[in-house]
Formats: sequence, C-alpha cells, structure tokens
Amino acid sequence: MGDGARAGDGVRALVRRMEGLLVELEAAGDPARYFLGTYLRTTRAVGAALDRGFFEDAPWVEEWDVVFADLYLRALTARQEEPHAVPRPWRIAFDADPGLPPVLHVLLGMNAHINFDLPQATVQVIGPEGFADERLLARRRRDHERLDVVLASRVGAESREMGSLGGTSRRWRDALLGPADRVATRRFLVESRRRVWHNTVALHEARLRGAGATERRLADLDALSSARVADLLLPGPVLLRVALRGFGVLLPPS
Repeated sequence: MGDGARAGDGVRALVRRMEGLLVELEAAGDPARYFLGTYLRTTRAVGAALDRGFFEDAPWVEEWDVVFADLYLRALTARQEEPHAVPRPWRIAFDADPGLPPVLHVLLGMNAHINFDLPQATVQVIGPEGFADERLLARRRRDHERLDVVLASRVGAESREMGSLGGTSRRWRDALLGPADRVATRRFLVESRRRVWHNTVALHEARLRGAGATERRLADLDALSSARVADLLLPGPVLLRVALRGFGVLLPPS
C-alpha cells in the first residue's frame, strides 16, 4: 500500500519531545497531561503505520505529522512564557476546570487541535502547487483518510486508558464506558476530519486572495472552534452527544 519507508527522525524526535513534556506535566499533576498522553500514544501509532508502509507518501505524512504537532507544542509551551500568543481554543482547553473528568480535558484538546490546528497544518504542507495538481491532491486526501484508520484503531485502547484513570460518577461512566461510546467516538472522529478537509480547502482559497483573507478565515475558525466548547461541557453522555450533533466545525462560504 505504501512505499515501505520507515518513520524517520522527525517522528522519533517528536515522540521524545512529547515524552519529556509528559513527565513534567505528570509530576505537576497538570490536567494537560491527559491530552498529551493520548496524543503521544497516537503519534507512536502513526510512527508504526509509517514503519509498515501504510501510507502512499510516507515522507509527506511524516512532515505533516510534525508540522501539525508543532502547533500544539508551541501553544503548550507558550502558555507559561507568552500566554498572549496562545490561540483562544487552546487557552480554553488549558484553562478548563482541573476537576473535569479526564475525557473532557482530552476532548477540549482535540477540539483545539483537530478543529483549529489541523486545517492550518494541512494547508501549510500542501502548497498552492499541490492544490493545482489534481492527482497529487487526491493522493494527499487518501493519506488524510488513512490517518482516520489509524485514529479509529486507537479508540478501544484509549477508552480503556481513560477508564484506568479512575472516577466513578455517572457522568464519568456515561462518557467512557460501553461499545456505544466506542462507536460514537469513531463516528465523530471521521466526521470532524472530513470537515477538516473542507476547511483546508477554504484556507487555501483564502491564501490565494491574500494575507487579509487568510486572517479573516482564521478568525472564523477560531470563533467556531471556541464555540464548540459549550456543547462539550453540557451534562450528559458527551461522546454520544457529539456523535449525534457533530464534533467538527465547518467554515461558511467567505
């Protein structure tokens, strides 16, 4: 299926960086550790998929993975050093009530990273020439969809990981347990990443119109991603709710 390329120095360095940051967050009892731990395990899974030649263009997927992760890691480190530089969706995630169940901290991080960061990373690693080449763009989209397969393969393990962290409230059980929750999680992951592709195209079209158009589109994406938080924090079974209502955001016509 792929070109047989193995995960290179980029993913290995990324994993090491995440591991070091996770040690620090765990030592501090920082709830940001829940999303970082999930993200670290997912990054290892992407590296394993690269190793087995799962993608059509492994070097490009690796570059994409590193660029994407860097947006999160910059926000994570900036929250202490330059809090004004942290995008609003990430500020909301980092400033959330520490007493929230771990799954909600993970979902807040996913909202900022998938809904806000991912279209930006994707448009960055598919330049204007990539959008102009239909065959190349189709290849990029197929690898985008293959990443969905990697993410879906992690759902069961991540559900067990969250469950191992403890907690016995009804809200906790509703959010984490049962086959329905795993199905719901797979569903909203696919739905949100499809919307990411739509938003990536919208950012590319804005790029062609100039810096001002790009800034307006990013402001729209910021507003939509920040507003998504309200639905995540409602009482009740959050995973089932976002599977029914949708997790992703969709940029309207400019």
